Amino acid sequence: MSYITDTLGNLIHQTAFFNLTWGNYLMIAVACVFLYLAIKHGFEPLLLVPIAFGMLLVNIYPDIMARPEDMSNGVGGLLHYFYLLDEWSILPSLIFMGVGAMTDFGPLIANPKSFLLGAAAQLGIYMAYFLAIFLGFNGKAAAAISIIGGADGPTSIFLAGKLGQTELMGPIAVAAYSYMSLVPIIQPPIMKAFTTEEERKIKMEQLRPVSKLEKILFPIIITIVVCLLLPTTAPLVGMLMLGNLFRESGVVKQLTETASNALMYIVVILLGTSVGASTSAEAFLNMATIKIVVLGLVAFAFGTFGGVMFGKIMCKASGGKINPLIGSAGVSAVPMAARVSQKVGAEADPTNFLLMHAMGPNVAGVIGTAVAAGTFMAIFGV
Repeated sequence: MSYITDTLGNLIHQTAFFNLTWGNYLMIAVACVFLYLAIKHGFEPLLLVPIAFGMLLVNIYPDIMARPEDMSNGVGGLLHYFYLLDEWSILPSLIFMGVGAMTDFGPLIANPKSFLLGAAAQLGIYMAYFLAIFLGFNGKAAAAISIIGGADGPTSIFLAGKLGQTELMGPIAVAAYSYMSLVPIIQPPIMKAFTTEEERKIKMEQLRPVSKLEKILFPIIITIVVCLLLPTTAPLVGMLMLGNLFRESGVVKQLTETASNALMYIVVILLGTSVGASTSAEAFLNMATIKIVVLGLVAFAFGTFGGVMFGKIMCKASGGKINPLIGSAGVSAVPMAARVSQKVGAEADPTNFLLMHAMGPNVAGVIGTAVAAGTFMAIFGV
């Protein structure tokens, strides 16, 4: 009888209920909220579902992220090995290749002035950098945090790894991906607050057709120019442009399909679950995380503001031919930010179609965020 009771007692004590803290329960609740937002409301489910599920797993079974040296058998947890691919910048670079293979750069080529809007939307990054230093973060940590303002999760992870800020990578990545998912909620109030109804109703002229030669030359030229100026951007910009060259060359259809579909989705699963699993209660529930989340929101808001305000300047300079709303797409949440520009414009005038015009700044924002990351790496000699 004692054998049975001892066995049952051991089994009961092996359940997670005896090992979880209030912090674990809080993070489990947060994970469930993320899953609700992703499944019920469709907030970037491809990102939010694996992130939320990784968060759920690690707070129920922390050993799933255990390092080999912390385990008696010398074998680490499953998601620890996924996470190493984040730290080594492998998964963020592969994500960029997939984005390049999925994205038409034609709107940016047709309207090169979009580069200015993409650059203006990086205002949030630099604002957050100086604010993070003011709040007590060191230079490298401030740089890693500030990239959240570009609404670009892979670049945030990439820079945090390159600058050796792996202890902050989890909160930074979750903040970046969360704000990417919440673009339809965060951006519209800012866009409406700083534009008039007349400006939101502006209809833009149809973009000129872009030749196949231009589309082929663009990724090659951008790679050469950007990587010569900032060689440290090669893993991101290079992979982005390689994926786009696959798409536009027309001679490697199989590679294009693989990069934009199978490989992309595999990488999203690995990256999302490992990022979510970096948010154990012990690592996530602290003052530094709260500061990062707040700084990320400030950075993202200022990025949207910077793009819209420069859009207003371009609107005045062009005699009212440019709709300022497309400037908000300069943050690099592709293509969600461009869709939000379209949605807000259509609310003012249902016959207004801004999507393709907004894709130019949107793509420029991806490049701009990568350049900002490369600039920080050059400053710190990485």
